[in-house]
Amino acid sequence: MSESKSQLPKAILLDMDGVLYHGNKALPYAVDFIHQLATIPHVYITNNPILLPEAIAEKLERLGFPKPSKEQIITSGIATAEYLSSQKKDFSFYALGAEGLHNALLRYGTESEIDADYVVVGEGEGIDFDKLTVATNLIVAKGAQLISTNPDASVDAVCEDKKTGKPIRCIVPGGGALVAPLVVATGVKPITIGKPFPLLYEMALARLGLTAEDCLMIGDRPDTDILGAQKLGMPTALVRTGRFEAGAKLPNGVRPDFDVEHLHALSVGLGFS
Repeated sequence: MSESKSQLPKAILLDMDGVLYHGNKALPYAVDFIHQLATIPHVYITNNPILLPEAIAEKLERLGFPKPSKEQIITSGIATAEYLSSQKKDFSFYALGAEGLHNALLRYGTESEIDADYVVVGEGEGIDFDKLTVATNLIVAKGAQLISTNPDASVDAVCEDKKTGKPIRCIVPGGGALVAPLVVATGVKPITIGKPFPLLYEMALARLGLTAEDCLMIGDRPDTDILGAQKLGMPTALVRTGRFEAGAKLPNGVRPDFDVEHLHALSVGLGFS
């Protein structure tokens, strides 16, 4: 991709955690970069199903970013709900994970512990032995389809330091790890929604009304953000402000068009500054 302004992408897709912020702190250059996108259509896509788009928009505003519309934000929870609705109108579900996933699914379906069409596993609090037991029996005895919001084995988060009580960066289990007990218990392979699978990208492209070749995906994880976009023929930019730090070797087969330390370097590469 050329670095001249005349060759800027028609639209941009962005991951958020590790690209724009860590926890509740905006990353250096991130707010300025989003302001530079004022005239370029952009959509935020995230594998995190914990918050609804409205809550994410409010978080971005609190951190100093221009507040996006809820239509600009696609979470794996929303993508899962819309996908299930496309497969079966008025579906029933049993969800394991944080409240945001339940609320996303309730926009399209109804919750049932007795005869659910789908067992949906997300992230965050709300997964325990009793719920895993209900989910296992729904899959084995009732034939419910197992759905995973995303394949991430682990994700970056902010936890409380047990000694000081202060917030610290930590790693918590992701959707791929949390669905694993049900895969083992039932022998059923889940349908997985989030990156690097294509649905999130395809939903973003549909909202933008553009093709993959017209857009640029910006992410911090080569194995999800970059690989998934690359498979669709979408140009990509890897920023090394997440767990995949500067100097780390790229996985085999991952070839970002831009490989930069931070968003300011990407801004220069795109011709913004």
